Amino acid sequence: MSALSVEEFERRLEQYGIERSEEARAVRVGEKETSEQAAIVARYADLFTREQLDVLRAAEPDAAGAERESVARLRLACQDGVVTKELAEREDALENALLAARVPWDGGELPLRSAQARLATEPDYRRRDTLGATVLEVSAALNDERRSLLAARHELESAVTGIDDPVARNEAEKDVLLRPIADAVDTARVESTKAFTPSRERWLDRLLGPERDDTPTSAHMAWIRRMSPLEATYTKERSVPVCLATLRGMGFDLESESGIRTDLEDRPQKAPRACVIATDPPRLVHLITRAMGGLHDYEAFLHEAGHALHYAGCDPALPLAFRRLSRDHALTEIYSFLLDSISEEPDWHAEHFGLDEAVARENAEAAAFSSAILFRRYSAKLGFELAFWGRFPADGGTPDGYEERLTAATGVRYPAENYLGDMDAGFYSADYLRAWIRSAQLRAHLRREVGRDWWRRPGTGELLRGLFREGTRPTSEEIAARIGFDPLDTTALVDELTAA
Repeated sequence: MSALSVEEFERRLEQYGIERSEEARAVRVGEKETSEQAAIVARYADLFTREQLDVLRAAEPDAAGAERESVARLRLACQDGVVTKELAEREDALENALLAARVPWDGGELPLRSAQARLATEPDYRRRDTLGATVLEVSAALNDERRSLLAARHELESAVTGIDDPVARNEAEKDVLLRPIADAVDTARVESTKAFTPSRERWLDRLLGPERDDTPTSAHMAWIRRMSPLEATYTKERSVPVCLATLRGMGFDLESESGIRTDLEDRPQKAPRACVIATDPPRLVHLITRAMGGLHDYEAFLHEAGHALHYAGCDPALPLAFRRLSRDHALTEIYSFLLDSISEEPDWHAEHFGLDEAVARENAEAAAFSSAILFRRYSAKLGFELAFWGRFPADGGTPDGYEERLTAATGVRYPAENYLGDMDAGFYSADYLRAWIRSAQLRAHLRREVGRDWWRRPGTGELLRGLFREGTRPTSEEIAARIGFDPLDTTALVDELTAA
């Protein structure tokens, strides 16, 4: 079969993306017990050939401006598809092994995902420790296959792109240098440590109790992030109504957005981590959460609402490359980080939960601590991943530095055995960190242009809608320039991390 033209490839790629997204959604929300991505990839095998890749590569230099970037993103999608076609069956097998994995607990068994979710709600410190260790043991049993898949993907990507260095290869795809990002966030972490350390001790004491270890394990992070002792205030039942009301304050009526479908149900095999799956933006965007009670439910809903409103708010006339495809996720994460940071506003707590000024301020500080510890974790994670991939061609992937880096940054011990289970594809950690910097810059901009209570002003919604219309076309760095910041200027971020 001959290769398709650029236009034909784009149309067929769109349908392929819809089918794969809907399959991923069904598995993620627990509607299906097995993943069948390999069958979808096989049906579209004609899309992902070296001949098709050559056609797209040849078209790229002849295009100009936005069209060139559109073709480049189609080419990147084809590159990824060529690799995925070879690995889809093995990746399905790993996903299905994770779905089939069972964790022994209380004389019975829990699905691995249910056990991971249980860590957020188990009230006894020592039982969380025990459950976390068991969850880690079950997950780590799949590390050999994870490592083997990483090696296979690295080899295939090297052959397809002609770039042997995994870091350089990802930089070429994102069109951004990774080590300067790591340097910038490392500096921000160091500059904010003096403020973070007493905050960490205070909140770990309050959240984990007097029996806690000096350095608790990451088994407790879901409990910490949930802010479980505050559950009586931040109930599971109120999370959606409060978040919808919050969004309305900025002029967003999420319930009337015809393209956004919410899945808020609690199923045994539903992944505990909230997400958005942009199947066919702006027409079909799934917002998926699994509420457990606690402040994190509100943060997670607002975070995913940022993604959903971004994708559902794009101009439907945009080409596929600017509605659904992107070089990375740093742009859409800006809007998610912006919206979930509303939980760090004392007046939000007072307005929606009837708290007095002192309690509202205290609970906003809890949310800021949760964000700070996550930032520190990801800044250390990026450093580990750069080192991991830098030596990967020589050693095939080792946990060297994972536990040491993340534990030193957070004061919470991250066991070395989790290094592959914690590995997001494509240096997603760098995308998160770029968004952390950018969302702090955007908040500073909104405070100047809209007001300190930007989070309840329609002017914020108007500004964001203008950005959403552009879909995925701008880069995170272009957004920085528009609002008057250098992309790696962490001043606004450090100011927030060190605020009293």
